[in-house]
Amino acid sequence: MLRPKLVRITTIPASLNSLLKNQLKYMNQYYEVHAVSSPGERLEEVKKREGVFTHAIYMTRTLSPFQDLKSLFQLIKLIRKERPLIVHTHTPKAGTLGMLAAKICGIPVRMHTVAGLPLLETKGFKRTLLNTVEKITYRCATGIYPNSFKLKEIIVQNGLCKESKLKVIGNGSSNGIDSNYFDPANISETTKQELKEKIGLKDADITFCFIGRIVKDKGIKELIKSFAINAEKYRNIKLVLVGSAERAIDPLDKETEQIITSHPQIYAAGVQADVRPFLAVSDIFVFPSYREGFPNVVLQAGAMGIPSIVSNINGCNEIIENNVNGIIVPVKDVHALTDAMRYLIDNKDARHRIASACRNIIVSHYSQAYIWEQILEEYKNQSA
Repeated sequence: MLRPKLVRITTIPASLNSLLKNQLKYMNQYYEVHAVSSPGERLEEVKKREGVFTHAIYMTRTLSPFQDLKSLFQLIKLIRKERPLIVHTHTPKAGTLGMLAAKICGIPVRMHTVAGLPLLETKGFKRTLLNTVEKITYRCATGIYPNSFKLKEIIVQNGLCKESKLKVIGNGSSNGIDSNYFDPANISETTKQELKEKIGLKDADITFCFIGRIVKDKGIKELIKSFAINAEKYRNIKLVLVGSAERAIDPLDKETEQIITSHPQIYAAGVQADVRPFLAVSDIFVFPSYREGFPNVVLQAGAMGIPSIVSNINGCNEIIENNVNGIIVPVKDVHALTDAMRYLIDNKDARHRIASACRNIIVSHYSQAYIWEQILEEYKNQSA
């Protein structure tokens, strides 16, 4: 019996490769899955690992009318050829182009997952333009799926979509957490010791870790400033930054970049295929982002048994319960972030108490198998 076709679209292959890791393989048992993104090596990785069809269509992450129109025509051509039952998009640009193309082609089930709203950090004409684009995406879709309950509230409050069209899958998250993979027991003492030597960590050090894009929107400026303040008092603290800078899209200021490159207690590790060893040698995860949907890295840190300091934004404040499995601080508040870091430096008992609660909370609320089953059920309900 032929399986119905399912098209999943993201703007860049890294999103398919990480955001939806192993989910496509699971869905391929029930649907003939076609994964679409801009070209790149990671798209080939997706094809091999997930066992699905892949299609490379170049899409930009910035406003680019001529290229966007070209991408739209290519998506229409692909969708008309494959005639899927469901088109499901992720990330802003893929969402707009994918939902438009699916609507034009008359695809019956058009689903878009919202994992954050870049427009929240913009003002003036750009904000108006992004609002309009977002509304177009939502109107073309048959269902909109914010990946957190707070994000759903924000969408309604900003008048972007009527509430009846919105639904959060499970407890939130786009893909859940593979708690068998993100398990501190999987990282050997030898691996940890080798990484400590590479980074220059000593047994007495207290290590903070950040994982994500090294950009302004992730709160890197505030993180670096807070860490530098604390480093003046505590010589045994370290900060490990895991991720890539995106200077063309969201650059850091020169002062922040200079501190990152010159501070003796900061180690910039760059992009890493496996972040688990970095979490395993860390004591505290810190994630002062300005905006998120439902941040996977906070789930990953929790599953690895590490307490988190996060900003009080949607997603983060749903995963973290203040002073239970982490600490929540106001957005862009250097003073509060500095104090939260200092509290966990000075209070070993509190640090260990919070750490002991982390893994159980994440595993019980956000297991990957549960999220996948809920998404599959939604596919069946929408296409019935």
